[in-house]
Amino acid sequence: MNIQKNLIKLNQNFATKEEAITFCGNLLVEGGFVKPDYIPAMIQRDRDLSVYMGNFIAIPHGTDEAKKEVLKTGIVVVQVPRGVNFGTEAEPKVATVLFGIAGLGNEHLDLIQKISLFCADVDNVVKLADAQSVDEIAAYFND
Repeated sequence: MNIQKNLIKLNQNFATKEEAITFCGNLLVEGGFVKPDYIPAMIQRDRDLSVYMGNFIAIPHGTDEAKKEVLKTGIVVVQVPRGVNFGTEAEPKVATVLFGIAGLGNEHLDLIQKISLFCADVDNVVKLADAQSVDEIAAYFND
């Protein structure tokens, strides 16, 4: 799973989960992975079924209907040290690392599986959340 260093962003801060998802979507657009119409589908996907995965991570991605907006499979990593709430005030679900993804066909499932395996160990999530450089984060994923 190769992640381009220009698609890893450190020390981001978001007031809302929609703002965080939009940021991830814009990075996917800039990376040439998706068309801009993919971004609203990422927000809709979270409304339909939360993209929060537990262990302080969220994996924003589009709906099945938005597959036509995907140009190529890609991933972005966004570090949010203060966290962003993907839950409610009563039941917060705070993510400190976001993985924005897009996949051709069913390739997004492979990305989700690889991210989930890595992040199943909360120590790995802490390493990503505490990383001080893009190179440090890239080293965890680039073979």
